[in-house]
Amino acid sequence: MAQSSHKAIVTLPRSQAETLAVILSELYWPLPEAVGLFDNEDGSWCVEATFDTFPDVARLNDFLDAQGMSDGSLVLQEIPDTDWVSLSQAGLHPVRAGRFVIHGSHDRDKAHGNRWAIEIEAGQAFGTAHHGSTLGCLRAIDDLAKRTHFSNALDIGTGTGVLAIAAARALRAQVIASDVDPIAIKTARENIGRNRAATNVQTITADGLGHPLIRLNSPYDLVIANILATPLIAMSQGIARALRPGGVVILSGITREQVGRVAAAYGAAGFTRLARFTISEWVTLVLRNAR
Repeated sequence: MAQSSHKAIVTLPRSQAETLAVILSELYWPLPEAVGLFDNEDGSWCVEATFDTFPDVARLNDFLDAQGMSDGSLVLQEIPDTDWVSLSQAGLHPVRAGRFVIHGSHDRDKAHGNRWAIEIEAGQAFGTAHHGSTLGCLRAIDDLAKRTHFSNALDIGTGTGVLAIAAARALRAQVIASDVDPIAIKTARENIGRNRAATNVQTITADGLGHPLIRLNSPYDLVIANILATPLIAMSQGIARALRPGGVVILSGITREQVGRVAAAYGAAGFTRLARFTISEWVTLVLRNAR
């Protein structure tokens, strides 16, 4: 007999819905089995989060209130068991970031013939370009590709591998893509193969900058780190050492409230600002190693 799952549906404006879809997957506990994002075609979007047990309604409402989304309508449903991960990914629409188009396999036909298209299946990893931090990094890579050459790059916290693939494709760089999570690395490898980028991107399971392969291939022309503000601050001096003089770092996973602290840490490490991309509450910094 099939087991029942439980779905929480929240209807919000698109920008809030996109943000909620990501933070439910990253911050809420217990984590949903799957999260989908769907266009209601009336100006609103709904976020559908599927749980294997009935969610705590009061806790969910408190969570929405803490995110400033208490105006969203919350509906709970009991549903039959099915492959909710596949269904949630099918609900993700293609995203354009500069010249890049990020899409799932269900939208492959929409990107046919576009050399800037990157096909990403998220699995259990972070990074589909629906989040402002990933989108900001993609825009930064696209911007750098128009005016700068890079030969080797490091992508810290690669998740799905989307940023490593983008750097390899747009910058023609050799990329080391690292993540502390072996499940993310498995997902990244699958996406790298799907996008025929395996000759340019090498994946490793690593925490921070201490892996022997990361040290062996330094100094880098480019470091990409789309993680969180606290580890970014802690890694500022290490990233400075890993970059060649004049090298560039793309930092993301930073909120508007956190950007001052991150910028100060990297200023103290000898970086100057090249660009800043702000998408909703998320900020991406592009900095040059001035030492």
